[in-house]
This record gives sequence, C-alpha cells and structure tokens, in this order.
Amino acid sequence: MATIGIPRALLYYQYYPMWQTFFGELGAETVVSPPTTQAMVAAGSARVVTDTCLPVKVFCGHVLSLTDRCDYIFIPAVRSIKSKTYNCSKFLGLPDMTRAVIPEAPPVLDIDIDVNRGKRVLYQNIYKLGRNLTRNPTKIRQAAINAWQAHLDYQSLMSREGLTPPQAIKIEQISGRASMIDSTLTQPSIAIIGHPYLLYDGYINHRLIPRLEQANYKVSTPEMVITAELEAATARLAGGTYWTYEADVVGAGEYYLRSGVSGIIGIMTFSCGPDSLMMHLVHRQAAMLSNTPFMNLTLEEHTAEAGLITRLEAFLDMIQRKKKRQVETCV
Repeated sequence: MATIGIPRALLYYQYYPMWQTFFGELGAETVVSPPTTQAMVAAGSARVVTDTCLPVKVFCGHVLSLTDRCDYIFIPAVRSIKSKTYNCSKFLGLPDMTRAVIPEAPPVLDIDIDVNRGKRVLYQNIYKLGRNLTRNPTKIRQAAINAWQAHLDYQSLMSREGLTPPQAIKIEQISGRASMIDSTLTQPSIAIIGHPYLLYDGYINHRLIPRLEQANYKVSTPEMVITAELEAATARLAGGTYWTYEADVVGAGEYYLRSGVSGIIGIMTFSCGPDSLMMHLVHRQAAMLSNTPFMNLTLEEHTAEAGLITRLEAFLDMIQRKKKRQVETCV
C-alpha cells in the first residue's frame, strides 16, 4: 500500500477530508505531518529566501518532517476554485518550489486546480493524479465523486455544528459523525477571521483559540458560516471576489461585524499583500460601524508570545469596559 504524505499546513485545514477520501478510495494511506514546532519553522526557513512568507516557510518545515515517512508527498497547485478569482502566486509554485528547495523529499504528487480553464481540463488533471495509483478510470472517477461529497459534508458539519476544522477532522476520524458542542447562550463570542493555516496553527498564533476559550469566550470562525452567507457578505463589502480565499477575511469580517459578536480579531502575516488589502477593508468597515471592537494581529516568525498576550489582554479588557458602560447606561 502506497503512503501519501500530507503537510499539516496551508490548505490542509480546508481540504484534508477530501484528500484523505480520494487517496483512500484508490487504496493509499495518508500520513499527516505533526503539529508545527520551532524546529520545523527553523528548518523550513533555512531552505527558502528571506522574504518568503511565514506560511510557506512553515509548509517547507512540514514537508521536511515527512521525507522519511511516506512514498509520495501531495502538493496541489490551487490557482482558482471559482470563476474569475485568483490565488496567491506563492501557492501556484508550491510543487516546483518544493522539488527545488527540498530535493531529498519523496516524489511529489501535484495537480493543477484552475476552474477558469473549464471542467474538462480539471477532470483531466484529476485523472492524471489518480493514475499515479491506479489505471482504472472508473475507480478514479468514483474516488473523485466520493472525495467531493466528503468535502461538502465536512463544510456542512462545521457550519451546522459550529466546529473548527481541527474539531471536525477529529470527530470524523473518531466516529464519523458529529456531537453537538455545548455552549451557553449568554457566553460572549469573539470572532477570529483569517486563513485557516493561521487560525488553527497553535504554534504560529501562540494558542490564540485556547486562550480565548480559557477567558470564557466562545470562538466563532469563518467555517461556522455557510458559504452562501459568506459570499453575500463579501459582495456587500467588496462588491465581489478577486482572491480565491477572500471569504475567509472579507466575507467573515463583514458577516461577524453585523452578527452581534463581542469583538473581532483579524489574523494575517507580515508582508502578505492580498491579506493587508482585505484586512484593511474589514478594519475600515469596523470603524464606520463603530459598534464592534476590532483588533488586527500581524504574525511573523519572530512574533513574541508575551507581546501577543499583552495585546490580547488589553483587547479583552476593552470589551469588558464597553459592556460595563452599556450596563451602567441601561441602569
């Protein structure tokens, strides 16, 4: 049985159930790299040029951790998943970059995902990927159908049950079905917006979600909103989408600004051009509405844990002071 390595970085949190289903249907086993560590970040950073963004450095570190654990490493080049939208250029060159900077890595299985080129080309690329494991086109087709359904079920699970991707993946691996997460209706909610590879990597963001939960806040994320509502919110604020994952920032930000959450935290990485533009739109909207506290956290490999904790404590203290003033005004 062939083993396929899946780096726990970049698009992992969005598509892992789909990838696992596709390769599993073709008789392969998936092996996921362990959670991010300092050693991974250092190893990945040593392989690329200095101005490479933090998420790509982390990705390289995860690939290095898989070099001796699998027969292949799966690295898709996702150009676009929606008509007339485009992904970051650094995502497009991931397979070639990996081969260049990590020559000792196992053979890379790649696929070019670009819906702008039409369904025919997309289907051909899926068959090309599947032929690495089987020559049976019917089996590849059925694997692709089941994988897409697994992806839809995964998205529905998160929005229906209010789960984060790590929680949904864990539930699917353990029981194949969800159990409702208890939450108190009066518990205040903090929304965090940004890309999954920043929101759910506890090393990069210094355990932001657990810290919020320990402070007795319910955490809301982009995945907890159905796709149609995210797209509608993106259209209201930006007039439409240009970047492939714009809904993670613009759509989620606009939606939660109008949902009555106690506050919003935007997470982005240093030197990311698309994210800086998208986060600015949300920040400006928050200032115009002036009723929801908003904080933007910019992360990079030297971000100090103490500094992040200080900002987070100040932000939560501001929220508490605002609530206290509202209570006093009502009285």
